[in-house]
Amino acid sequence: MSLRAILLLSALAASCATPTAAPTAASTIASPSEVYLQVLGVAQDAGYPQSGCYKEHCQRAWHNLAKRRAVSCLAVVDPEHSSKFLFDATPDMPEQLQMLQQLAPDADFDLDGVFLTHGHIGHYTGIMFFGREAQGSQAVPVHVMPRMSRFLAENGPWSQLVALGNIQLLALADQRATTLNSNLSVTPLLVPHRDEFTETVGFLIRGPQKTALYLPDIDKWDRWRIDIRDLLEDVDYAFLDATFFAADELPGRNMSEIPHPYVEESFALFADLPAALKAKVWFIHFNHTNPLLIEGSAAQKLVEQKGFHVARQGLRLPM
Repeated sequence: MSLRAILLLSALAASCATPTAAPTAASTIASPSEVYLQVLGVAQDAGYPQSGCYKEHCQRAWHNLAKRRAVSCLAVVDPEHSSKFLFDATPDMPEQLQMLQQLAPDADFDLDGVFLTHGHIGHYTGIMFFGREAQGSQAVPVHVMPRMSRFLAENGPWSQLVALGNIQLLALADQRATTLNSNLSVTPLLVPHRDEFTETVGFLIRGPQKTALYLPDIDKWDRWRIDIRDLLEDVDYAFLDATFFAADELPGRNMSEIPHPYVEESFALFADLPAALKAKVWFIHFNHTNPLLIEGSAAQKLVEQKGFHVARQGLRLPM
């Protein structure tokens, strides 16, 4: 199926308007009454600072709470339907649910779904907080691809969440839109990644006015059947894998074992795109070594000079 066909089917399922241009800085805050997307975290799976890291780049965060960053996670809030949704369930779930509570309190908004991209620790282990030892939740809808569903249902401790009814596993299918309500739909897109236990997907999230792509993990752009440059034309926001800024970021490690598109590679791939398409890119999912975590760094300034954005915890965008 072609990229255009995927997007057309998703649009028909959600009855959504055609996406418009990327937001300017002045238009990135949604009004209280409209559907919006909220960034709840921007770090790679192990967070920032990372466990066991006591080098200078981590010390600045160990010694200053304000510099710490939660693991990459998005929320979408729909005031019309009193609904809220999470995209990825991270080890920082308690803090991220608290952030979300301040925006959309449980008394007024139901957590009507959690969407999991894949089976690496930063993207699904937060569901443990729905279990008996923590919240003791009832039937939280967790949207998953087939391998992820089997992994959770057949392996402890996750299987206990299913057996006790703390979570309800709901099936997703590649390129097939799931309609959540009259405002929102979500379409998973399979991407190449280290799929030891589960497949990996990105999500197209369609709102009443805008469409966002959430793609925190992928091996390399040229390994994907879809050209990310084409996809940028059909979304308003693209939250893209920026785990590593450059190839020399982990001295002593074989970077081929943990392939990601380096930010420098994305610069080169997107170099000839018009400014309006570049402005749709929000880099996210930063490893603890990535200088994009450091406010005011030369790397951050370079991203902005080239016409892209650095995703920041607390960012809110209208959907």
